Amino acid sequence: MGEKEEEEEENRDKRIQSTAVLAGRHGFPFLRSVESESADSGIGDGDELPVPQQILISNVTCDSFKISWNMESRGQDRITHYFVDLNKKEDKSSNKFKHMDVPTKLVAKAVPLPMTVRGHWFLSPRTEYTVAVQTATKQPDGEYAVSAWSEIVEFCTADYSTVQLKQLLLKAEAIAGRMLPFTVFYRNQQREYFQPNSQFYRSRDAQCCRMLPSVKDNSGSHGSPISGKLEGIFFSCNTEFNTGRPPQDSPYGPYRFQIQADLLFNQNTNAYFGDFYCMYTSYHYVVVVLAPSGSKGDIFCRGKLPALDRSNNCFLSCSEEEDGSLSFRHAQDVILEVIYTEPVDVSLGTVSQISGHQLMSLSTLNAKKDPSCKVCNISVGR
Repeated sequence: MGEKEEEEEENRDKRIQSTAVLAGRHGFPFLRSVESESADSGIGDGDELPVPQQILISNVTCDSFKISWNMESRGQDRITHYFVDLNKKEDKSSNKFKHMDVPTKLVAKAVPLPMTVRGHWFLSPRTEYTVAVQTATKQPDGEYAVSAWSEIVEFCTADYSTVQLKQLLLKAEAIAGRMLPFTVFYRNQQREYFQPNSQFYRSRDAQCCRMLPSVKDNSGSHGSPISGKLEGIFFSCNTEFNTGRPPQDSPYGPYRFQIQADLLFNQNTNAYFGDFYCMYTSYHYVVVVLAPSGSKGDIFCRGKLPALDRSNNCFLSCSEEEDGSLSFRHAQDVILEVIYTEPVDVSLGTVSQISGHQLMSLSTLNAKKDPSCKVCNISVGR
């Protein structure tokens, strides 16, 4: 690109001529780029406007943050607007409009600081952003005089709060379907996982007699607070409709550990809703966390995840019968991923080879959630 083309692109990048769509409590709109017919109608001289300094980001949520800054008193009375350049950290084209994507240049009327920036169309949970600010004054001809850009600061949006997770929970409950009985939890692995002296059993202890919790991967919703943080062991409990037994196929390996359900889920176990997602298929997954009361996992989940009624929920229930025995049910129309937060002794169950196929395409390891699915997405993002 020649010097002339670069200069023309820079001029186009400076033309800010329309605002639309109010968002947030402070009437914070996002700015749409509209190219001018005249190459001479640039933004006016803003030399007398103060430059924002010492940018402070606070009160960060999964889809909002507050921003404030200091500035010299000179020229403050002329400020009518603030310009905010918000970019994902990995985006190298800073200060460029995105004509085919969500705009990242924002404009707001000058309001008392700190100012809330809110909007699910340009903010995603657990995502790193860079932000810079200009002060501006709107001129009679509709153009803006602007200050120089402030320093660039970085911040990361937060995980889903219990508010967003409860929204996901309601969506999951709507499709869970009727409850089916089951009696065992199971976990499939490769043969080497269950063999002593194997390099493949990283989530086993030195004596190879216990399965140990490991950190959950980043599969599922981008904002889920358990991804990359909660330690646990994955189990399944879904059964085949026609047999009432676990399926003979698995994406995780041909060897299966089975354990009686009451050894992991009983009156001393708390249950939490962890996530709801799909992977560009018609199948939907629900993550339920089982944590013995007072355990490290239980303490982690309190306040972060919606608690489920152990005996009365739409996904995974444990009920006491009249004779004192426990009965268990799972949702029919979703695939349950159960995370048990404590070590499990292999001697408490059995290991055997399944007769079905290893369907790798069904693996959820680091699977990305479909952000366009209307069934399992909420307004604040993936």
